[in-house]
Amino acid sequence: MAGELVEPFQQRFPWWGPDLQTIRDTLLPPGLPQRQGERILIEVGGGDRLLGWLELPARPAGSEPLALVLLLPGLGGCSDGVGPRRLSLALRQAGLAVLRLNLRGAGAGRGLARGSYSARCNSDLLPVLQWARRLALGRPLFAVGLSLGGTMLLNAVLEEGGLDGLVCLSSPLDLADCMVQIERPRNVLYQRWLVRRLCRQTLADPLGLRELERRALTGPTRPRSIRGFDGLITAPRWGYGSVEQYYAEASPLPRLLAPSQPNPPILILHAQDDPWVPVGPAKRLAELGGRSSAASSTGGLDVYITPRGGHNGFHGRGDTAGACWSDRLTVRWLLERGLRPDD
Repeated sequence: MAGELVEPFQQRFPWWGPDLQTIRDTLLPPGLPQRQGERILIEVGGGDRLLGWLELPARPAGSEPLALVLLLPGLGGCSDGVGPRRLSLALRQAGLAVLRLNLRGAGAGRGLARGSYSARCNSDLLPVLQWARRLALGRPLFAVGLSLGGTMLLNAVLEEGGLDGLVCLSSPLDLADCMVQIERPRNVLYQRWLVRRLCRQTLADPLGLRELERRALTGPTRPRSIRGFDGLITAPRWGYGSVEQYYAEASPLPRLLAPSQPNPPILILHAQDDPWVPVGPAKRLAELGGRSSAASSTGGLDVYITPRGGHNGFHGRGDTAGACWSDRLTVRWLLERGLRPDD
């Protein structure tokens, strides 16, 4: 089980509590190497392309990768964030190749594709998974999603499969439930910051922004919440009649609770004190195994819930500049899916 692969999580000084765990990388970004990899462009239809960076194992020099890992960032969609870069380094040091993907309209890929991503963007991710399978050259193909990136990967994999293993870190499983939590008064500053990022990213679209959308995003009635942004931009752009329909159909929890087909091994990691994403859905999955312990496994599904860790934080004892606790857990879990570390 996931809980047996590394030592139990213990938050470390001075990053006590859910909020400092969550914003640690913003307050004190770790020193990480500059981007080292090959620029990859993936066609996803209609002339649109997604930008990725393919990074080979960091050691031993010249060795063949054990597997390929597709790495998706969270809200904001940029592969150059601290979380994706640090996790990529940890994976590459373990002998794995990594493809860090920018989501539609995010980061340096903003000008390559019209529009923006959603929590269920299978029309983008399924071509990426097919392309990555070819790139893996017969080696295992894994994926890791940070926060909303894990939700996207779950939606794609639950529909089409295509992976040998998937890790979801602090990922929303029920979007409507998640909105209730992010809209709590304690999260007002978080939500304001996230909405501003989403609006700036959307307004920077050189190809797919309609004038009505521009006025709505900049006028006096501009969205003040993620729910408002999704109702104005995300839901209609992806063909949903309402934001409620979008949240219902883009939430992977019902299909995880009642799978219609065999799924690849999946690890879901969540902190009990996550201030953004409620832990309740992960607990429901853990209960499938008839356990109430912190770590449980049901068939190919591992659910690991820690008491502390915040949202995609997990800054704990034993961390290095190149790996936090959840990075180490991810590496060990993937290696246990039939691989072994060289050391």
